[in-house]
Amino acid sequence: MNIYVETYGCTANKSDERLLMGLLKHDHHEIVDNIKDADVLVLLTCTVIGTTEQRMLSRLKVFQKTHKKIVVTGCMPSVQPELITSIVPNAFLIPPQYIQYINDIMDGNRPSFIETKKTMLPKYFDTVIAPIAIAEGCLLSCSYCITHFARGKLRSFPIQEIAADVCSAIKQGCKEIQLTAQDTASYGLDTRTNLGMLLTQVCTLDGAFRVRVGMMNPTTVQKNLDSILTAYKHHKIYKFLHLPVQSGDDEILEKMNRGYTVKDFTRLVERFRKTIPTLTLSTDVIIGFPTETEEQFNRTIELLKQIKPDIINITRFSARPLTTAKTMKGRVPTHVVKERSKRTTEICSKISREKNQEHLKKTYMVLVTEKGKQKTFTGRTENYKQVVLTEPVAIGDFVHVEIIDAAPTYLVGKLI
Repeated sequence: MNIYVETYGCTANKSDERLLMGLLKHDHHEIVDNIKDADVLVLLTCTVIGTTEQRMLSRLKVFQKTHKKIVVTGCMPSVQPELITSIVPNAFLIPPQYIQYINDIMDGNRPSFIETKKTMLPKYFDTVIAPIAIAEGCLLSCSYCITHFARGKLRSFPIQEIAADVCSAIKQGCKEIQLTAQDTASYGLDTRTNLGMLLTQVCTLDGAFRVRVGMMNPTTVQKNLDSILTAYKHHKIYKFLHLPVQSGDDEILEKMNRGYTVKDFTRLVERFRKTIPTLTLSTDVIIGFPTETEEQFNRTIELLKQIKPDIINITRFSARPLTTAKTMKGRVPTHVVKERSKRTTEICSKISREKNQEHLKKTYMVLVTEKGKQKTFTGRTENYKQVVLTEPVAIGDFVHVEIIDAAPTYLVGKLI
């Protein structure tokens, strides 16, 4: 059959997409790029915030109009199945931990949905970037997060099996390995291993590749910090840290059930920067969490100005089903949240531009990963800074460049 696949959300969802496509192709199905050419439509959903949920519902309405067989996976089938079937009554729902049963659905069977590991199964990669899941689920229970309901408690995959998946991706031509989980720093806390041990093992594999480590929660990073820092020194690991702070106020962090303080966060940043001076730091903040006062919001702004992250992802608070934050009193008025979000965006853009300007006239070895706009190419430096190249290069190549310009979200380089 011809299968059309559309994917939204985090890197974990993109990893599931690669597994789904690998299994479909292994069973001799064809992946097509156009809905019109497909016999079956597959939607990998995200529901992390309200606007994303609305986007999913909009896509489901489009799918339904085709009168084709529809499969819905990703997070929504776990936590909002009724919402899906209210639009697509005959949809086949596959919770994310059971995506490996996709071919049973295609064959018209009703799978038993017994959870199995996602490692050591066929995965299909058609770019040089390979998202690879190292675990399913999460140890934490942040008060605003719907994802831990969708994906359940932490189940770490065996190191050797993850390494085998990485080897398979490299053999398929992949050069950027994106290790992903709901919280990569939680890896191994359920199996008496840890993220540092996994990274060290992956770096022993043959081949010219780099590894991007996905988001880490400050709470779990602290449990194996020395091991993680040791692994980060390896030249195959991008010097990139995604460490969400979410708020610069300890009272709000406690209401978020994040498990750390602002001081914990700043100490972690100091340790990483001391060990990895060239580190690119990415963080996340939530604006307008219930009861957030102007003073508490300003503490977040002051923290960002103090830490100066290279990348700051800003999200307005979104009340999600099943979460305790949804029922919290003290909701911040929408107009206040929008105003705070606008202020934060302006400040963060200024910080990002200043941080990127520090790279002017520096030289880097860039891995070319994608085609850009208007005949340009994009790649990543050793510390995962995005570089735009206007000269002809080949995707997958490592090239020496000098940085000649800087914008808030990317650098511009020329070959040397």
